[in-house]
Amino acid sequence: MSVRRNGAGVAAGAGAGAVQRKASPAPGKAPARKVSSAAGKSTATEKSSARRASSAAKGPAASKNAPASQKAQVSGKPAASTKAAASTKAQASAKTAATKPQVRKASPGKASPGKASPGRKASPGRKESPAAKKSLARKKSLVRRAGRPGVRELWRRPGTPYLVLVGSCTLLTVFGLMMVFSASQVQALSHGHGSAFYFRKQLLAAAAGAVLLVAAMRAPVRLHRKAVYPVLGTAVVLLCLVQVPGLGQTVNGSTNWLSLGGSFQLQPSEFAKVALVLWGADLIARKESHRLLTSVRHLLLPLVPGALLLLGLVLIGGDMGTALILCCVLFSLLWTAGTPARVFGWALAAAALACVALVATTAYRAARLSCVGAVDPGPDDQCWQAVHGLYAFADGGLFGRGLGASMEKWGQLPEPHTDFVLAITGEETGLVGTLTVLALYALLLAAGLAVAARTGDTFVRLTAVGVTTWIAAQSTINIGGALGLLPISGVPLPLFSYGGSALIAALFGAGLLLSLARSQGTTVTAPRRGKRTGRGGKSPGDGGRRTGGKRTAR
Repeated sequence: MSVRRNGAGVAAGAGAGAVQRKASPAPGKAPARKVSSAAGKSTATEKSSARRASSAAKGPAASKNAPASQKAQVSGKPAASTKAAASTKAQASAKTAATKPQVRKASPGKASPGKASPGRKASPGRKESPAAKKSLARKKSLVRRAGRPGVRELWRRPGTPYLVLVGSCTLLTVFGLMMVFSASQVQALSHGHGSAFYFRKQLLAAAAGAVLLVAAMRAPVRLHRKAVYPVLGTAVVLLCLVQVPGLGQTVNGSTNWLSLGGSFQLQPSEFAKVALVLWGADLIARKESHRLLTSVRHLLLPLVPGALLLLGLVLIGGDMGTALILCCVLFSLLWTAGTPARVFGWALAAAALACVALVATTAYRAARLSCVGAVDPGPDDQCWQAVHGLYAFADGGLFGRGLGASMEKWGQLPEPHTDFVLAITGEETGLVGTLTVLALYALLLAAGLAVAARTGDTFVRLTAVGVTTWIAAQSTINIGGALGLLPISGVPLPLFSYGGSALIAALFGAGLLLSLARSQGTTVTAPRRGKRTGRGGKSPGDGGRRTGGKRTAR
């Protein structure tokens, strides 16, 4: 019988030997063997119970390792391999436990000792402090406002200037038509016409101006640049025709109108503003493209001589207010082009000398200048208009007398629907209506400057600055005269007061601004990708490099 090396074989051999010894005991030693076997059994029982007690004391980890050691002893494998296998199993079980999501169960009866959450009501016996309530309300308001864009975000959007221009121009024109109808009724009746005579003429001019506005708005920028010299030539020819006897008409001491037959007239000096803006912007843009603006001579020539020609033709007709507006437009173009400050110093000095000479040589201009800031009509009533304009503003109060209820238009103001339409507006609609008109002009000017600031095209920037300066200067001169802060010049309030030529020209200028704003709306979007044709195209942002397709083999 071969003895095996494992524990089982030894135990089996020992058991067999014991059986054999029990079957054939030696004489005289049988009791001793029985006692030893009984003692061995009791010792084995004690050892096994001790092992069980030690394994129970070590816990589940020891009980798990015990069978592995026993298997290792039975199979005869070394203890190192058994430990390696046990460590591998332990690592695998640890990875499995790490990958499983650990769900932490909260006790249903316990709550966190901190503050109550916003979505959960606090316990009835516990009150929150006022500071906690205030902070919670502030957090909720911030969460509500997070999804709403602010004023700055709305203003920075590409389409905002376009919408502001459309809204402000529309509201000013409609409100102006309403006030022209209210302010001109007495004047129309006093001249033997119907009460809506001036309103109908203004309505026809608004319709013609709306057509020009839509045409200018829909036209691309390159078409505006092509129309520069035709517009300039037309303006110069019309200004020359005004001085031809029989064609030009003199109104209130100024010869600035052409008769179109019947009661319709045309004032060419209004279109000279459009011509100067377009021609000056195109001229400076062309010189900048050739890098010629580094010289002062190229900045001033031939822009300044051409502008002086328009100024001379306007001043010959006696329209000093329009001449001042043309000077403002010229200065804005030169300033935007980067003309040195010393040039503006000499230009302002020359303009001041010219104004002094014009005022000194004309009696009525000196009288108007003396009425600036007057609160009394004077002995000869030479400041009658300026003082009664202030009376109209004062009588309006906060909300006005009501539409059509003005008292100053009944012979107190000689031109209530042209020079003093804002005063009649203040009397009938009060301070609220006056501030509304001023706010609309402020929005219009801000949108025009936004169009100029957001573009990289020199022509677009200069045109936007020129049109905005034109409207701002004309509005300032009219409003300042109505408030008694500037001399009365007879310049109409753009888009608001009576004057067909002024309204048509202003609507055309607004159409130019809208066209420039629309061009910005198309440039901010992503460039459209074309189809592959096998040839490389030019992308807008790669500086003219070839991109895209490959050459095909011939």
